[in-house]
Amino acid sequence: MDRELTQRLHRDYITVYRISWLITHGIFFVIIALYFVFSLMWEWTLWPGWIALTLFIITFILFTWIIPQMIYNRFQYELFEDELEIQKGLIFLSNVLVPMVRVQHVELESGPLMRKYDLAGVSIVTAATTHKISGLKLTEAQQLKRRIGLLAKVDDQDE
Repeated sequence: MDRELTQRLHRDYITVYRISWLITHGIFFVIIALYFVFSLMWEWTLWPGWIALTLFIITFILFTWIIPQMIYNRFQYELFEDELEIQKGLIFLSNVLVPMVRVQHVELESGPLMRKYDLAGVSIVTAATTHKISGLKLTEAQQLKRRIGLLAKVDDQDE
């Protein structure tokens, strides 16, 4: 049997995704609040602020509650001896096969929020593009990086 690993994102990735969008929306909220303050001080029209606030509420619901769960539910990958299959998407699903002979190198990435939750991402770089698998536990991401490196016969000289 040549199937190596069938995997989904770690559940903590939903939390990290939500926190990052909460921070982004916090910044947007401050900007909208400042617009309302300045518009009252300088007698500007209020309707741009109300439009921005409406869009803020819609995107807040979408990006902090609906989309993270959809990403978690729809993302999966399978590692075989000769290829890596990645399925992802929100509205339009894509299914990509990455042949191991095309892999040039594999990278491990982790930002501050991901590190707080002991998560990391793996980037699989080919000549054409980079395929990312974000939201794995750090140990799983390290194992996946090593396994893809071995299957693709990529040298690990940097480590």
